[in-house]
Amino acid sequence: MCRCVKIFREVIAVKKVIVAGMGHGGLAAAALLAKAGFQVSVFEQRSEGTLGYDWTDIFDPKALAAAGLPMPPQEQFSYKEDMTFYGPSQRVGLRQHVPAAKREIKMERRDIYALLIRHAAECGARLYYAHKVLAPIFSGSRVVGISTDNGDFYADLVIDACGMNSPVRGQLPDFVPIEKSVAREDCITIYRAFFDRASWAPTEDPFQVILFADAIRGISWIATEEEHTDLLIGRFEEFDEAEVERFADFLRKTHPQLGKTVVRGGQFACIPVRQPLSLMIWDGYAAIGDSAFMTVPLIGSGIANSLRAARYLADAVCSDAGGRFDCQTLWIYQRKYFQELGKGLAPLAAAKRLLLRMNSSDIDYFFDAGVLNEENITMTADFHSLFDLIHFDPKDFWKKGKGLCRNPAAAKEILSGVPKITAAMAISASLPKVWEETAVRRWIARYDSCFR
Repeated sequence: MCRCVKIFREVIAVKKVIVAGMGHGGLAAAALLAKAGFQVSVFEQRSEGTLGYDWTDIFDPKALAAAGLPMPPQEQFSYKEDMTFYGPSQRVGLRQHVPAAKREIKMERRDIYALLIRHAAECGARLYYAHKVLAPIFSGSRVVGISTDNGDFYADLVIDACGMNSPVRGQLPDFVPIEKSVAREDCITIYRAFFDRASWAPTEDPFQVILFADAIRGISWIATEEEHTDLLIGRFEEFDEAEVERFADFLRKTHPQLGKTVVRGGQFACIPVRQPLSLMIWDGYAAIGDSAFMTVPLIGSGIANSLRAARYLADAVCSDAGGRFDCQTLWIYQRKYFQELGKGLAPLAAAKRLLLRMNSSDIDYFFDAGVLNEENITMTADFHSLFDLIHFDPKDFWKKGKGLCRNPAAAKEILSGVPKITAAMAISASLPKVWEETAVRRWIARYDSCFR
C-alpha cells in the first residue's frame, strides 16, 4: 500500500510541458525537458516528414552541443565557404576569411529537422502532427494550455515555438505586455532557389552577397556550386515570381553562371530581422526561436541562437523546484538570453534600421572609398554584436573618419543613428536582475523606444 502511494505521488508530481510548434528551439527544449523527467508534448500543424524548406542552412555547430544535441553524420554537412560582400554597383568586394574556430556548417534544412525530431523522440517527448495550434488557453492571468483544431490541451508550461506570426503570442490578452505582431520593416521576404549552372568558367568569389542590388532595399546572394547556382533574394517588401525572373535576368548580366532552370527550392519565406522580443515570458508561458525574434537582425539566421536559448530555458525550468513556471522563475531564462545574446543583437537591430534609411549610392561609397574593408568586417551566420561584425584598429579611426566626412550625406545619416544604437546597447544590457513587474514594464518601454 505504501509503495502504491509513493508511485501515485511521483506520478502526480510530474509536470506537463506543451511545446506549440516544431521550431528548432522548441524541439531542442522539448528534448532537454523530456530527458529531465518532464512530460513533454509537441504539437505541429504540418504532417510528419514535411518540415523544412528544400534548401540548405548555415549555422554554428557549437550550438548543437550547447543544446545537448549530437553532431550530425559527416556525410550530412559541409563547411561553409568564405563570402564576398559587394555594394549595389558590385565594383568592390570584401572577402570574408572566417577563422577556423568560427567556421559554420551547411546542412539540408530537412536533415536539421530530422536530427532535432529524432533526438526529441529519443529523449521521451511525445510528438503530435496535424494539430494546428489556434490560441492560448488562460485561467485567470496564467497560460494553462493551447487550443488546437483537434481539441484543447493543458499543461503547467506552454513553450511557444510557433514562429514569427505565432497564434499563441498573437492572441495573448492585452494585459500581457508582450508584442503581438511584427512590423513590415522588421521582417524580410526571402525567395530561394537552386538554378542550373549555365557557365562552367571559374569564379574567384563563388559565394557573393550583394547589398541593395538594383537599388532595391534588401540582400541577395549567388553561391556557385558544382552542380547548381544558389540564388537568394531578400527584400523588405512583397514580390512575386515575375519579379524574381526580372531580377534574375538583371543578375545574369554579371553572373553568367546563373542558369534559367530551377532544379530545387523555388519557395518564398518570411523571417523576422529585428531586436529580440522585449518580454519573452509570462505566467505559464515562454517564447523561443522566431516566436521571440531570436534571429540575427542583419541576416536572419536564427538556428544557433534558438538552440542556445533552449538550454537557457531548460535550465530555468529545471531550477524551478516548486514548479511555479511564473514570471519570477522564468525571468531567469530571459535574463540569461539577454546577457549572452540579446544585448548584442539589439544594437544590430538599430543598425539595421539605420542601414534601411540609406540609399544605394551611400552604401557604394563605403565600399568604393575604403571606409569598410576586409580587415574591418567579419560576417558570419552567428555573430552576436556590432563588435563581432565591425572592428577597427584605434589607429585607423582618424583615417576612416576623414573618409566618411568626404560624403556629408552618409556621415549625417550615420551620426543620426548613433544615439539609437548606443541606447539599444545600454538599455538591453540593463535588464532588471529579478522580476518585479513595475520595473520590468519601465524597462520594456525604454527598450522598445530604441526601435521606433
